[in-house]
Amino acid sequence: MVAAAHAHSLYGKSWSTLGRLLDPLTQDACAFYEDHVVFEDYSGIVEETSEGDRIARALGTKKAAILRNHGLLTVGHSVDEAAWWFITMDRSCQAQLLAEAAGEPRRIPHETAKHTYALVGSSLAGWFQFQPLYQRISREHPDLFE
Repeated sequence: MVAAAHAHSLYGKSWSTLGRLLDPLTQDACAFYEDHVVFEDYSGIVEETSEGDRIARALGTKKAAILRNHGLLTVGHSVDEAAWWFITMDRSCQAQLLAEAAGEPRRIPHETAKHTYALVGSSLAGWFQFQPLYQRISREHPDLFE
């Protein structure tokens, strides 16, 4: 991995307080099926680089971590991919929070979630999905690259 995305987004922060993995409730959430972790070792404001090492060990080969009581972290083989996973994970947190507030969501079955992951969870899929957003940002803010 060469890039990481991390922020304290509203839905990511909210979901992180539950200390749970995302369920396969939507096609987008399947991009993280069996490919994310919960980092339980939150110790307050980061003051030591060793926390980054602990997060990296917990993440292993997975693409995303829910940092309990903190937020989300995603990684990728490109900035585009890492950014897309972050956006998608935050939206998946929002969708699950809303679905659970409304009732008892129905999970996508294991085999279907695995198959969907194979189609939408690859590095190429993450990079590709970010491209329309990158083009829009480039068009609307050309001075960003000066």
